[in-house]
Amino acid sequence: MSYKGFLIATLLLLAIVLACKPSHNTNTFQSINGNRNNSNNANDSSAGVDNNGIIHSAGGEEKEKPAAGKANVQGKVLFNSKPAPNIEVKLCEKFNQFMGGCQGQIFTTRTDANGEYLIKDVPPGVYEGLTAKVFDTPYYVFATSGYVGSAKYQLEPDKTFFAPNSNLFKSDLKLITPKAGAKVSADNLEVKWDSYPDAAYYKFSIYADETTGAKPDYDDINKRVDGTSYLLDKPLSAGSYRIVVTAYNTDDIKIADSPDDIKFTVTGH
Repeated sequence: MSYKGFLIATLLLLAIVLACKPSHNTNTFQSINGNRNNSNNANDSSAGVDNNGIIHSAGGEEKEKPAAGKANVQGKVLFNSKPAPNIEVKLCEKFNQFMGGCQGQIFTTRTDANGEYLIKDVPPGVYEGLTAKVFDTPYYVFATSGYVGSAKYQLEPDKTFFAPNSNLFKSDLKLITPKAGAKVSADNLEVKWDSYPDAAYYKFSIYADETTGAKPDYDDINKRVDGTSYLLDKPLSAGSYRIVVTAYNTDDIKIADSPDDIKFTVTGH
């Protein structure tokens, strides 16, 4: 075979391999308010996200049949594994976190005393947002399976879409030390926080602001702690850091975290 023929055969083989390679597009998002990742929506249904980032309906018992050619959306909102009543829920035709969130056709309802909601008689198709507002705050969470931040939802005509549970969490866990704006020594830094009601354990993360010279070399991101304090086992480099402490219940559901604007400065050794 000539060199030219060999080159053509190689390119054809490469094209076939690339064409057969599966796509993995997960379409994750964050809240448009406060840059908070609202992805802890553990789910007791069988709905899952496919390779195109689309959630298909789980199984369930219909509260009401949709009108002919339309679709219903049925789901549940929880806080601390208990029903969350009177929570605003939105189904969004389009969703853009940088352009105000919900766009296009928007269908709004509220949860009942059992934390359940029903959005009736919507046009079938793919929707880009299904959100539950976090009580009276500007935050919301997506109805998603597992730890995906958000996904698209495939609604079929003449069927009810059973959505994954939406698990709300609060942002009122109180951090004791280091306090916001504090200047601390690099050595023997202890993180302390108040005990949170119904918390089974906690996790904390420290994020370095590299523009201040801080280095992201601390390896206890999402460090699990069963108490309410933790003494860092190695010093932080000088610079500014942000800290977040999160509380989980016995079902491993996130129920609260500390405000995400708590920053402190390490002054050096």
